[in-house]
Amino acid sequence: MTTIDAALARHLLREMLRIRRFEEKTIELYQQEKIRGFLHVYIGEEAVAVGVMQALTRDDSILATYREHGHALARGIPMRSVMAEMLGKAEGCSRGRGGSMHIFDAHHRFYGGSAIVGSGLPLAVGLALADSLKQRNAITVVFFGDGAVAEGEFHEAMNLAALWHLPVLFCCENNFYGMGTALHRAQSVTDLPTKARSYGIQAASADGMDVLAVREAAATAVREVRAAARPYFLDLQTYRFRGHSMFDPELYRSRAEVEDWKRRDPIPRFAERMVSTGVLAATDYAEIDSAAMEEVEEAVAFAEAGSLERVEDLSRFVYSETDDEQ
Repeated sequence: MTTIDAALARHLLREMLRIRRFEEKTIELYQQEKIRGFLHVYIGEEAVAVGVMQALTRDDSILATYREHGHALARGIPMRSVMAEMLGKAEGCSRGRGGSMHIFDAHHRFYGGSAIVGSGLPLAVGLALADSLKQRNAITVVFFGDGAVAEGEFHEAMNLAALWHLPVLFCCENNFYGMGTALHRAQSVTDLPTKARSYGIQAASADGMDVLAVREAAATAVREVRAAARPYFLDLQTYRFRGHSMFDPELYRSRAEVEDWKRRDPIPRFAERMVSTGVLAATDYAEIDSAAMEEVEEAVAFAEAGSLERVEDLSRFVYSETDDEQ
């Protein structure tokens, strides 16, 4: 097992708990119709975003999917800003215009979630190309699901990234379901790293339910991308405990399967491991969890006290020439 100190253990546990409690609260707010539209929560997959973010610098760029609240929080975007965005308030990181599926924050080089499956892949290639042409010592990380691997954009992005030697880290959040379709029912080759290697891209798999395994795999991948200025593919095998979205009746998988994966919940699994090895005290979990819940409640209060954008301002930022404000 990778040796870590108490400070890092507390940080990893705190980040995963912040995401879990945030997502649980968004479900409650959605049921109260305070969050509108679609909602895709990250519950069960927290170790992926938290583990990968540990390997990145503030100069690196990140793209995510429509299930991106966890990535945004792990990247360091203030929770109150993300929550305000979820509630469509002008104080949100996208001025309330993006909502749940389009979290964006240029200051943190977080270039958004997207409602279109696989759409972040070609954008990642473009960002990495820009960094390469400008000779910036930065990489681009793009998160996507196993369903996106069946899209044409995946193969186009793989090919161009390999052909042009671009510094892209492709992080596949492989939760074994593309919406309601199991991976083995949709793709003839379910060993996803094999597809990346067919383009001459180095690839590896890791246990996405283990934050330390993800952190180690990401650190190795990032070192390779930075050193060689070439792409790398990570297959992070994880599982979402909730349905695809809030409208998902989950008729495509059994309760027994879900409960079996819940026994591998990355948060208690990590906490128990740290306590058993003496890295954390038995009381640390409750303390960190309480702080996370307090932060969530503060973020909700901030968002609910926020303002809706004025009707007369709705045409601003539609075209760059209509307003000089940044």
